[in-house]
Amino acid sequence: MKDSIRPGEIVAPSDPASMAGAAKLVFIGRARTPWRDRDDCPKNVREARERGGEARIEIDAAWRLGLKDLGPGDTLVVLTWLDRARRDLIVQAPRHRGGATGVFSLRSPVRPNPIGMHVVRLLGCDAEKGVLEVDALDCLDDTPVLDIKPWLDSVDAPPDR
Repeated sequence: MKDSIRPGEIVAPSDPASMAGAAKLVFIGRARTPWRDRDDCPKNVREARERGGEARIEIDAAWRLGLKDLGPGDTLVVLTWLDRARRDLIVQAPRHRGGATGVFSLRSPVRPNPIGMHVVRLLGCDAEKGVLEVDALDCLDDTPVLDIKPWLDSVDAPPDR
């Protein structure tokens, strides 16, 4: 897959995966979804909700105390590391668009730092076991989780909405 380039796509001068970086990220857990391969994975969380399927996040023991005060009905922003995405395309030609476009105008997982953002509804939380049941996730099974943040309407919704 890494060698396939669509017309109009441009590869970055160097692959970010091979560059030394300053960030020292840790994974706090794993996403569990029914999606096993890229062709089957929903393109967005709306599609994941429509297609259904169990979605949960398993948090590693060291981070479970951070789940305190989360509860069913909460809206969460889940940040994931899309570990199976290529990182070297700077211009992409998505099938759903009429032409090539810059990576930063897309939600594609193909980007220099493949961080996924999923706004989900919390259905259940077992903090002791580190299991969050959510309404949907649009990522492959076993995708590493970087962080979880609460969605706060008072600060996250644009002022004109």
